[in-house]
Amino acid sequence: MSDRGVALILVLLVMMTLSALAMSLALLVSTESRVAANYRDGIETMYAAEAALERVLPDLAAESDFTRVLTGASVSSFIDGPAGLRRLPDGTFTGLPALTSMLNCERAVCSDVSLDQVREERPWGQNNPRWQLYGYGSVASPGDSRLYAVVWVADDPSENDGQPLVDGDDTAGQNPGRGRLSVIAHAYGPATRRVLAATIARDEHGTRVLSWRFENQ
Repeated sequence: MSDRGVALILVLLVMMTLSALAMSLALLVSTESRVAANYRDGIETMYAAEAALERVLPDLAAESDFTRVLTGASVSSFIDGPAGLRRLPDGTFTGLPALTSMLNCERAVCSDVSLDQVREERPWGQNNPRWQLYGYGSVASPGDSRLYAVVWVADDPSENDGQPLVDGDDTAGQNPGRGRLSVIAHAYGPATRRVLAATIARDEHGTRVLSWRFENQ
């Protein structure tokens, strides 16, 4: 084989090696960009859930009777119209009543039996929370992303009156859940969802957040 042939083979090998390195670098950059974008979207969606909770707290503080909230007779001023079909930031459509049913019993329609069913995440039987739609609407983000949040409220599971639509009936004795509400906020981003659960309480000092946490998805 002539020196020219050997040189050509070497050049081809070098070109193939450089092409492989370039492709690997492009893939790495693309992957890193997607990871960074997903992380950013997740943080923005998390902040949207917090913002939704903060948005409804003044409305809850203004309520004279939490029972009105639990029955759905009173809702937040944070609403964007009648509860119905909504287009989420990822382009899918969902009904707010359907989301409520899935939250309550993981079915499209809930019966009293399914609502009172004892499960790992709902072990309180008749005192299981019956989530009521309380607030919903678009939430602005620093990154200008399209975000949507939905907030539900329910009786605190520490109650013992077997009446999840009544706040702390204590006619039969002391009720530790009187004046407490469970609140859950779902925030939806273009490719992420975050869930924030909180417990609020009312006493002589006003209405305050006792605890809050982000739940695993």
